[in-house]
Amino acid sequence: MATMMGMTMPQTFTRGALVGLALALALTGCAAIEREDTEQTEQLLAAAGFDMRPADTADRLADLQRLPQHKLVRHDRDGTVTYTFADAADCKCLYSGDEKSYDAFQKLQVQQNIAQEEQMAAAMNQDDQMNWEVWGPW
Repeated sequence: MATMMGMTMPQTFTRGALVGLALALALTGCAAIEREDTEQTEQLLAAAGFDMRPADTADRLADLQRLPQHKLVRHDRDGTVTYTFADAADCKCLYSGDEKSYDAFQKLQVQQNIAQEEQMAAAMNQDDQMNWEVWGPW
């Protein structure tokens, strides 16, 4: 049987398939995390008073796809500041808000970060309280 760097062809194929599978799983995991982050951001935007406008026509969807995705972008238009957040992949919508909505969004983000940090600290504290010696070796 032909070998390549000490491996047979079936071994080479199997190794390549495993690497491809691992890469696909990693990318799927990254996409799921990004989707969850986007959903959390959209919930905060809605809670902060941003308007959600669906891309319910072909023209709107095409325009939405041209915008920076999943980023809060500031626009100065006719002396008025507007913030937009485009999501052509999941909700197929555009969130838009004024400076008041943006300020509320920032406050909600800070509150969410504090809550997440407190939750992590509580979990770490709970782990520190575990008496591992009672349970013997693993």
